[in-house]
Amino acid sequence: MLVHPQFDPVAIHIGSFGLHWYGLMYLIGFVLFLLLGRWRIRKGNPAGWRVEEMDDLLFYGVLGVILGGRLGYVLFYKPSFYLSHPLDIIKVWEGGMAFHGGFLGVLVAMYLFGRKTNRSFFQVTDFIAPLVPLGLAAGRIGNFINGELWGRVTDATMPWAMVFPQAQDGLPRHPSQLYQFALEGVALFLILWLYSAKPRKTGQISAAFLIGYGVFRFVAEFAREPDDFLGLLAMNFSMGQWLSLPMILFGFYLFAASSKKMS
Repeated sequence: MLVHPQFDPVAIHIGSFGLHWYGLMYLIGFVLFLLLGRWRIRKGNPAGWRVEEMDDLLFYGVLGVILGGRLGYVLFYKPSFYLSHPLDIIKVWEGGMAFHGGFLGVLVAMYLFGRKTNRSFFQVTDFIAPLVPLGLAAGRIGNFINGELWGRVTDATMPWAMVFPQAQDGLPRHPSQLYQFALEGVALFLILWLYSAKPRKTGQISAAFLIGYGVFRFVAEFAREPDDFLGLLAMNFSMGQWLSLPMILFGFYLFAASSKKMS
């Protein structure tokens, strides 16, 4: 049975300054977004984009991720606590970001970017969809390094069962952060990168992202320990699963609707 290595949460020490692994993973995610986007533009996929636009696109995306991720955590996971402690909302350095909130924040940001550049909403989201998963993968590595968001209890005979000291129970658990890294990050990236290599009708790549992420997240949640302040909800689904279901359903609707239209 494995034991989590308990990495130092600070990746780089420079005097009194310390760059935490989680912040470093966000930085890596943003850099990968920028590099992959520029690569696609130089390859002319899709046509009509300029490399110079990536800086503005990244700026909009960063704001959407940070503001949406934080507000999503506040509203979806701990609304009563933050209602009583409103000043704690700005304490992002203490942790507390939600993917689904960050996702909604990015959608708003991409809508605003589309208006600025005279593109439709789905033209923008089709372009960014293949650029996102590797950033999600980096985030899950950050979760694993921090020993947070561990998995549910599993059989100790499972070769990769791991004890997370932060769980304080000494029980073997799924390293669910690595499952999510593999599914929502690497697998989803490969699917979307290959799917977007050929011209698709507007909205189809966005739909593939919604379906792919929603399904992978829903499956991975069966191995992830639910938040202790929420537990399992209706039908023994976690909050992450309930938030993923609308993504999957809308993804199928969008794909069907997009298939009926010409790009």
